[in-house]
Amino acid sequence: MKLWQKESSRNISEQTESIIENFTVGNDREMDMYLAEFDVLGSMAHAIMLEKIGLLKTDELGNLLKECRKIYNDILNGKFLIEKNIEDVHSQVEWLLTQALGDTGKKIHSGRSRNDQVLVDLKLFMRHQVRIVVQKIELVFQKLIEQSEATKGHLLPGYTHLQIAMPSSFGLWFGAYAESLVDDVQILQGAYKVVNKNPLGSGAGYGSSFPLDRTLTTQLLGFDDLNYNVVYAQMTRGKTEYTVLSALTSLATTLSRMAMDICLYNSQNFGFLVLPDAFTTGSSIMPHKKNPDVAELLRAKTNRLKGLPTELAFVTSNLPSGYHRDMQILKEILMPAFTQLNECLDITALMLPNIQVKADLLADQKYDPIFSVERVNELVMEGLPFRDAYLQVKDEVFGGTYEASRELNHTLEGSIGNLCNDQIVRMMNEVIKGFEFDKVDTALEKLLNWE
Repeated sequence: MKLWQKESSRNISEQTESIIENFTVGNDREMDMYLAEFDVLGSMAHAIMLEKIGLLKTDELGNLLKECRKIYNDILNGKFLIEKNIEDVHSQVEWLLTQALGDTGKKIHSGRSRNDQVLVDLKLFMRHQVRIVVQKIELVFQKLIEQSEATKGHLLPGYTHLQIAMPSSFGLWFGAYAESLVDDVQILQGAYKVVNKNPLGSGAGYGSSFPLDRTLTTQLLGFDDLNYNVVYAQMTRGKTEYTVLSALTSLATTLSRMAMDICLYNSQNFGFLVLPDAFTTGSSIMPHKKNPDVAELLRAKTNRLKGLPTELAFVTSNLPSGYHRDMQILKEILMPAFTQLNECLDITALMLPNIQVKADLLADQKYDPIFSVERVNELVMEGLPFRDAYLQVKDEVFGGTYEASRELNHTLEGSIGNLCNDQIVRMMNEVIKGFEFDKVDTALEKLLNWE
């Protein structure tokens, strides 16, 4: 069923119509299943607003809300589907309301276009999915902090240019990725704030002559604010998805880099850490092999995610203002990305506590040069100018007279001896608090129970 279809558009063969249908609809029904619950929420808010401005009667509103709640529960319980002859989720929900309520169901589309419907659905979907990602990041963050504290006494070679550089520690290494997640969540919060604005009422991109109360629907759906300009509301399609995917890319970069470190440190040439057998696989011909497949696939999957903003940008390149059917394809780029990233976060949270670090790595004589900076600083503390101390130690190292001292005294904030994990935890808590998820919960609970 196409709500917009005219009789003249049926004057083609069934075969031709089927080919066109398959090409234009594509995977949209499948993608729309991600949006179903949010489409119902948007319809409920819109109906409440229509009653307020006199386009619905009180009893009609009550019947609509009751039927919407039934559809919503069917969606949550896996009993909802988009029928084959129905074009999209918006048409399916309206069809169900019309089947159940007759003319009352037909009234719900007053002052609304599928353009602003899908915008609302996508924003509610992205808002919900960002929240799930943040919750999963919290668990990974917790595991990193726990490992950082547990391993802070175990030294690790620090590298620049893949050359041994200065002493580090496993505590510092785990903690670095924990703090990286703080910035990733901060970037996600920026995307969340872009998402959390209400486009409902913008219609096809040019508003409506109905006196729609857009402030009311903003409050009912728990949005922070409106997309005020109705043309710009439509222009956010594509831009919002790009903003969210770019934020996910920042997180993917953190995970892929950590996965690369794990693969490197697990190799025999480094031998800094050990992954339990469950996180590795063997070789069909080499009995000694324990390949870090989990970390390698984590690296590959997150690296793949980093390409999605570019893919999306190509689809939307050079489109003028207003809606275009090209944007339908964006769903196929956006929606699976959350599932893939969540799987990566889940496996990371599972892997981190099982990483076993090796103690006394820097006791090996091959790491003597790594303590050269400690020797330079010791001479400076004794009164020698830094550049002179540097040249003296350089002569010792290359002249064969250098003797490494493994006594360390790093007290500055964020160093081996002062990880400042408590401050990193504080920053994360402050960022997460800034999302104000409770405001959304309160608004949607009120909406779903509206009398």
